[in-house]
Amino acid sequence: MAQATISETIFFLDRTSRIGLQAQIRETVVSAVLSGRLHPGAQLPSTRKLADYLNISRITVTLAYQELASQGYVETSNRSGYRVAGNPPTSGLEAAAADVGADEIDWSAKLRSSFIVAKQMRKPLDWRRYPYPFLYGQMDPSLFDLTAWRDCARRALAREDFELMAGDFAAADDVQLVNYICSRTLPSRGIRAHPDEILVTVGAQNALWIVTQLLLRQGAHAVCENPCHPDMSASLRLSGAEVSAIDVDKEGLPPAALPSHVDAVFVTPSHHSPTGATMPVERRAALLAAAASEDFIIVEDDYEFEMSFLAPPSPALKSFDRSGRVFYIGSFSKSLFPGLRLGYLVAPAPVIREARALRALMLRHPPGHLQRTAAYFLALGHHDAVLHRMRAEYHKRHIVMAEALQREGFIIAGSSAFGGTSFWIEGPEGLDADLLMKELRQDGVLIESGSPFFPADDGPCRFFRMGYSSIPRSRIIEGVARTAARVKRMLA
Repeated sequence: MAQATISETIFFLDRTSRIGLQAQIRETVVSAVLSGRLHPGAQLPSTRKLADYLNISRITVTLAYQELASQGYVETSNRSGYRVAGNPPTSGLEAAAADVGADEIDWSAKLRSSFIVAKQMRKPLDWRRYPYPFLYGQMDPSLFDLTAWRDCARRALAREDFELMAGDFAAADDVQLVNYICSRTLPSRGIRAHPDEILVTVGAQNALWIVTQLLLRQGAHAVCENPCHPDMSASLRLSGAEVSAIDVDKEGLPPAALPSHVDAVFVTPSHHSPTGATMPVERRAALLAAAASEDFIIVEDDYEFEMSFLAPPSPALKSFDRSGRVFYIGSFSKSLFPGLRLGYLVAPAPVIREARALRALMLRHPPGHLQRTAAYFLALGHHDAVLHRMRAEYHKRHIVMAEALQREGFIIAGSSAFGGTSFWIEGPEGLDADLLMKELRQDGVLIESGSPFFPADDGPCRFFRMGYSSIPRSRIIEGVARTAARVKRMLA
């Protein structure tokens, strides 16, 4: 009996995609095989016929088929043709699953807990197609040395490195990365730490979650800043502890406003999120004294200190700590790229042992290859070179944007004294920043509403944040002007 033949019409190429043509052909075949739409023995279109249909080179199709054959998805048939392999690398579970009836399930009754407790900070994944993206935390790829990162990734794939990282780290971290953090990163913040006092995490948020689980439980009392990053406030609320949000002023959190019987205080003293306020030395000393007298722990999130182009950043709060009461959280995501998701926690060795055990239950350890690649990138000086470029460019953007905001009559409610990458804006009375954020998309402008930073407030929020790490300098003035025009139309 003749084999079934596949029509070439199932193939489609997206010529605007960054994925190569060969890869798209392979993805089409693999997806169809794994989903059960292509059965073993089905004849594929000839290389000539498919090439003519897709209007591409025949060699492109041939190479795609050959790669599929080497992976075991297809096999050659008579006269150099190709067909789906008789035993392709699939378990068959995908096809079987499609036959299982889909009953309606009441998930609200099945799920014992809900973790959606904070207003989400939603950033569109296609933000690069907007001409005026004032998004905080996104990067400008032109400032990053991708060639150097690729070289470091290749170094991390050398046989000796690969044999090490390909194994199970168990609960350990990459020795080179930890040593760099000890010898270079922490001393630049005035902190001394030993390797057994450091835990590598999947970004700062992972470190924050671990610390929250270790310190807080039902009946405990935690303090955070108001406004506060929504991820931090959500983590505290999910711990079951009582949470007090203390209003910040131009010098950050005031220690005199702390309630009694506190177990942990979560702060961003060097660069408050989102206003950028810096806590002066006198307040830091008062906060440390209160921690000692009231017996509570301070958790310091020290982010974005690397973006210091206006003045040197103040030393970390942890650098003043002599008793181990300050747990320090750092991250490479801001200084390298947000998708890196590499951070670290610094705390006394007994705490790190517990944190390491908890992390092992969650995700074992961050990927070994990523840790070693980052370690090479840091040790070879590429990180310092990238920071130098970022500081120079962000300084120029900062000047342009500050002038544009003032020219359009915006009130800058907060910006970092040493630099940073964003402005905290106080809109006019009656402005709804959530609605502004939505309507500005029609103008090609992306901003961030401030409402997620005020979890206890239900009414409209007039504060919003505008970052300049992701927008070219040449588009800042027009983007700010469009924002001002939209605000005026909304309030008219």
